[in-house]
Formats: sequence, C-alpha cells, structure tokens
Amino acid sequence: MTPAESRALSAPHPEAAAGPDETVSHRTPASAPTATLTAAPTATPVPVPVESGADDRAEPTVGTWRRRWTRRRQDLAVGGLFLLAAVWVTSRIWLDPAGRAASLYTGDPAQVQFFLAHSVRVVLHGEYPFYTEQFNYPDGVNLMANTAVLALGIPMVPVTLLFGPAVSFVVLVTLGLAGTAMAWYVMLSRHLVRTPLAAAAGAWFCGFSPAMLSHASWHPNIISQFLLPFIVWRVLVLTRSRRPVRDGMLLALLVTAQAFINEEILLFTAMACGIFLLAVLVQEPARWRAAWRPLGAGLAACALLAGALLAYPLYVQFAGPMAYHGLSDAVQDYGNDIAAFFAPGSPTLGGNQRANVNLSPNYSEENAFFGWSLSLLAIGVVVWLRRNLVVRALAATGVFFAVLSLGERISWWDRELVTGPWQFLVHLPLLDAVVPTRFGLITSVVVGLLLALAVERAWALRPADRRTVRKLTVAGLAFALLPIAPMPLRMVSRPPVPDFITADRWRAYVGPDQTLVPIPVPSMGNTHGMRWAAATNLDFKIPGGYFLAPRNGNTGDPGRFGGRPSGVGQVLEEVATTGRTPKLDDRQRRRFTDELRHWRAAILVLPVRQQNAEPLRRTVEDLVGPGRQELDVWVWDVRTLTDRSV
Repeated sequence: MTPAESRALSAPHPEAAAGPDETVSHRTPASAPTATLTAAPTATPVPVPVESGADDRAEPTVGTWRRRWTRRRQDLAVGGLFLLAAVWVTSRIWLDPAGRAASLYTGDPAQVQFFLAHSVRVVLHGEYPFYTEQFNYPDGVNLMANTAVLALGIPMVPVTLLFGPAVSFVVLVTLGLAGTAMAWYVMLSRHLVRTPLAAAAGAWFCGFSPAMLSHASWHPNIISQFLLPFIVWRVLVLTRSRRPVRDGMLLALLVTAQAFINEEILLFTAMACGIFLLAVLVQEPARWRAAWRPLGAGLAACALLAGALLAYPLYVQFAGPMAYHGLSDAVQDYGNDIAAFFAPGSPTLGGNQRANVNLSPNYSEENAFFGWSLSLLAIGVVVWLRRNLVVRALAATGVFFAVLSLGERISWWDRELVTGPWQFLVHLPLLDAVVPTRFGLITSVVVGLLLALAVERAWALRPADRRTVRKLTVAGLAFALLPIAPMPLRMVSRPPVPDFITADRWRAYVGPDQTLVPIPVPSMGNTHGMRWAAATNLDFKIPGGYFLAPRNGNTGDPGRFGGRPSGVGQVLEEVATTGRTPKLDDRQRRRFTDELRHWRAAILVLPVRQQNAEPLRRTVEDLVGPGRQELDVWVWDVRTLTDRSV
C-alpha cells in the first residue's frame, strides 16, 4: 500500500483528503496533510482521491478489517504507554491525594480544588457558573476572569462527589498528560505521518515535554491540551474545504470547549496557526489564491458561532463584577532565559533544580528546558529537512514563539543582553493578560512535530542496510529524549482538613450568609482554608483566598493576586511565618472587629497542629478574647461581635 493510499484510507472526511490535483511522494511524506499549502512533489506522484465512490460503501474486506484491527491495537498500545507514563509521573501524589501537594507553590492545587467543588454546586444546585461569593466574601470572585476549568470540572463532578476534589485534581493531571499525548498521536498518525514510531515520538514530546511536566504539579488547565491538535487540524482543513461553513462551525465548537479549559492556551494556538500559515504563504504566495475563500468563509462561520456561544461569558469576564484589565507588572515580565533552552527541566531524569535557578520565573514556569541534546537535534532536523516547506514553516513558528517567550528583557544565564520584542506587545489588548514565558509551550509542540517528521523521513530512507538506519534513528531519539525523560513529581505532605470541618461541627455556628474565617486568613500564601471549603463542596463561605481580582476590589483596575488588602490578615500571616507575637493596640483591635463585621464572620478557626499555632492563638485572643478547643481546632465564636443588629 502506497503512502498516498494509506492517507486516503485514514482521511476523516472528503474535505480532509487532498484534491485531485494534489499529490504526495515517497520523498516528501510529510507534505500530504497540508497539500494545498505545500510545494508539489518532484518524484513519482501518486494521486489521492477526494470523494468516496460506491466501492467505499461496499462491505469491508477481510484485509480492510485486519488493517483496522491492527491500527486499533497500535492505538491501544500507545495509549496504554502514555497512561502508564502519566501514572508514573503522578505516582507520589496518587499515594495520598489529600495529604500531598507540590513541593512549592501549594496555592495552585488548592485553587483548582476549590474550582472543582464549584462545578459540583453548578451541577447539583444550579449555581451561577461565572461568579461566586463562596470565597473573598463579600466582594466575590469573577470566575471567568480566573481559571475556573468548567469544561474539566463539570465532567469530573461524579469523581469529586465520590472521592473529593483532591482525587479529582490528580485524575485531571494524569489524564491531562496522557490525553494530550494521545490526541497528538491520533492527529499525527492519521494526518501527518504513517510510521507509528514517528507519531508516537512526536506525541510523546507534546504530552511529556519538560514544560508540560513543569505545569503538571500546579496547572491541570494548562496541560489539558487534548483539543489543540484537532483545533489545529480543523484550521488546516479550512484552507481546502469544500464545505467551509460546516467545517467552521465544527471548529467553533472546539474553540468554545477550549475557552472553558484555558483561554490563554487557546490564544497561543490561534496565534500559532496564523504564524504557520503566514510562513507557508510567504514562501509560496500562489497558494493564497486557492486557500483564501474557504479559509475566510470557515473562519467567519467559526467567529459567528463561537462568538454567539461565548458572548455572555466573555462579557462577564471583561465587564462583569470583579473584572480586571491586564495582569500585574511582575507577571507580565516573566520570561525565559536563553540558557533555559539548553538545560534539562527540573522534573526530568537529567534535571537539576538548583542549576535551573534564575533560568525561569519559578519552577512552575519552566516552559523551555529541552536540554543540549534535543536542542541540537531539533536544529539538525531543520537543516536536514530544510527543503520541506512544512519543516521551514514549523521552524519559523517555533523560533517566533521562542523569542516571545524570552520576555521584555532577553538574558543569558541571568545577564541581560538586549530588549526583547515582547516589550512592544505587552500592553496590547488580550496580550496584556498573557504570561510570556508560556509561549515556550508552542515551541515545545513544534519540536514534537519536527521529531515526528524526522523519524518518518528516516524510516522511509532506502539504503542498502535499512536496519542499521532504523537502529540509528531509535538511538538518536534515546540520546535526545532520555536526559529529559519524565520523573515522578516532587511532593510534600500538607496538613489534613481538620476533623472539625469533615465532621460538620462547623454547621452549628455558621449560617448561610456568614463566613468561617480560617486562621491565618486565606491568601496567596495561605490556602489551606480553601481546601477546607472545597472538602465540603463550598457549603460555607470564607473571606480572602488565592485568585485574580482587580486591585483594591475596584472593577476594571489592573489585576493582582487576592482581594482587598487586609490589615489584620497581614498581621496574622506574619505571625504564622515568623512565630513572633506582635504588640497590638486598641486601633488594631477596632480594625479587626470592623473587618470581621465586613466579612460577616461567625467563627474563627485555628488548627491545633497549625505551624506556629501557639503564637497565632495568643494573637487572636488578644484581638477577640479567649477561644475554646473543639476536636482538633481552636474556635472563637464572634457572632456577638459581628451581628449588625447588636
């Protein structure tokens, strides 16, 4: 069976197949998926049929069923490998999902668990999905302006109800890694390459790159990229579609779903598709004449349908209560160091966390870190396959996003060299809410596609000793990928949810319009109270928390982490960190009472085993009087202080 016939069999629908005047070649097997955008081959062309005839509707032959069953077995084997790898990566947290978290920045898992619990309330109680007052009470939080992961949380509701949000979190991380790799494998094996090893190698890197591993501990919304391969493919289909309106509407459904997973990744994908198509057209402008009509019609249909579906959620995000415009300057300045592209990532076999200091903003944002071997191999692949139009366009796309990921100031080993182009883009609409270092995620995908194309080309070579060439290909893959092989994510123990919460003892104190105030007050650095609320499916409200909101709670201001500044919250946070008991005056006591009234606090809760629990207990008693121990917490009933009728 020729390569062209193989692709014809796997075409998902007539529009996904090449036209009657489009050909593929043994020399350029990678050019078939984008036939209208790539150069015509120069050796022994084989036409690819567009429409299915009557023979296609006939009963499949035994050979056809055998080929299909072989492909199913291959798919199952590859999917099983990806799932095993994902379980390996998350194995340490699987041992105790509720009692373990990433070793740094434990706030992100707590935030995601809170959002998963919110999805339960949306499904079971019909709660408003885009805004909540269950934390940061009474101001609330604009969930559309945060990563509320509704498209992930709602399908996970049964798991969250049965096992809790901590288990749902690790399930999402595991499926995010394996699902992304499998989605790329399906797309690559059906539409780009015909060698299973080539598809598996490219998909492996797309799903388990150092950048994906870096985000796995904290950001399941970022690593859940299983829709992106199909979004990219549908955009390419539009360039040669005979039914652009229908295909544009299919693309709109994918775009809408991805918007409720992560809008930032969706924006990156749209930019990447645009840069790739532009790179192709710059090299062969004549392609534009055939592509612009279906592409324009399809994108218009996509924009209309997706715009209609997302109009109200986006209105809430940008103009609703607690909406913000742009991120803080500190986040906008996050960028990769050039040296980061040549160092292995921290969560990999060859990674060294200490050596990677200052090469990325923090350990949760290692969005490059390919290692020397893979970086050199990627450059070598581009040089080797430089005559392939797709390879040149991919290389241009990867370099473009790699440069953007360097941020406003380009540096080498933490030494600033020149001003980066991101400085001129950072204040543009939409881009002002982007974390620039994450552009490296697109470069990672490009490297994965280049790996797939390189293996495919090497596998198709016909030298006298083909077995030797294939052995060298596998050895080259091992040389490039082994140093950045995924390792189990590092975890640390975290305090359990108090028995006072899990036994529902808090219900005797807290009414529907009152709050339970964890000590210290929830903030970016103290998120245990958010886990308490998530464990009850948000049955009680809390003040503060970890989220994005406008500065000082003024809708429309630039964004920051957390709500209105809390004077007493800062005092208690300092006590929790240092263990030193401050001297308080009457003014501070009155301010604390005012804040409690603003929060409509019912009780203050301090776990007995909280770090620096004794200094915290003395500080709270100095503010509101003595508390009492109940089960494993100290409780202060402040309803008489906060009741506005008194």
